[in-house]
Amino acid sequence: MSYTSIENRLQNGNIVLLDGGTGTELEKRGAAMDPEAWCGPATLENADILEGIHRDYIAAGADIITANTYASSRLMLEHAGYADRFEEVNRAAIAAAFHARQTIGRDDVLVAGSLSHMCPMAADSDRPDLNREPPLEVMRDAFHELATLLCDAGCDLILLEMMYYPQRIPLAFEAALATGLPVWAGFSVRRDEAGNVVSFAPERSIPFDELLTILDEVDVQAAGLMHSSADVIGEATAILQQQYKGPLMAYPDSGYFRMPHWQFEDVIEPEALVDFAHAWVDDGVQILGGCCGLSPKHIAALHKAIT
Repeated sequence: MSYTSIENRLQNGNIVLLDGGTGTELEKRGAAMDPEAWCGPATLENADILEGIHRDYIAAGADIITANTYASSRLMLEHAGYADRFEEVNRAAIAAAFHARQTIGRDDVLVAGSLSHMCPMAADSDRPDLNREPPLEVMRDAFHELATLLCDAGCDLILLEMMYYPQRIPLAFEAALATGLPVWAGFSVRRDEAGNVVSFAPERSIPFDELLTILDEVDVQAAGLMHSSADVIGEATAILQQQYKGPLMAYPDSGYFRMPHWQFEDVIEPEALVDFAHAWVDDGVQILGGCCGLSPKHIAALHKAIT
């Protein structure tokens, strides 16, 4: 199925299902997480596990599966000692998604290339250098390099994941849009101490609508909330709708991150996710899925209840 088919479904008011977490599902199935690059390098030694994850999401009803490229820009791989394997890591991740689609006989499922603005972060205090943001030009080059590879390797669209730092967002959008592929933008939010919806960035409370100014300048095919708690997505979607009139997405996370491991604590039950999703659909959301901590059983529940 071409992207045009998904576009037509959205224009006709239908629901489209993304997959769930990939990096966290790798960890849950035994893949080692890198202390400096999280799930990025895991592809190299766990291609079979990764392919199985993709197959499980397709079997659960996902219309789109996401390549394990969220944490595999050169920025991330260099600090982990994998800079010379940048192309190998990313092409293997994309190939795993396509092979899963082929093996299960579902050529109608699209493959999204994941592009984040994630930069190296320290797992402990021994590497304070990792908590310093790279220069803008270094980030720009890294995002463009990965976006170009995602396009060259055949991804059907680019999924901008976890957009929440205002200074990095334009660089990621620029790189994705330069490929000419369809772009879906996933923003990440939280509530501050006053209960306001703000950027996921922990350093200060940046109003969510400040992140959305980028949508005045660019043309994306869908936008929404990801890597955000289910109980904040409804209010955040209402804010997004004031800025953006295209197809809307919602794919929450559940649990929390302590570099380099996801903490699978109090993960939302599939039935509770479905309850939230019904409300999101009532509010105009058409693209549903899951992020960190969510699994094929969550996608299967959404498929059964909503599509």
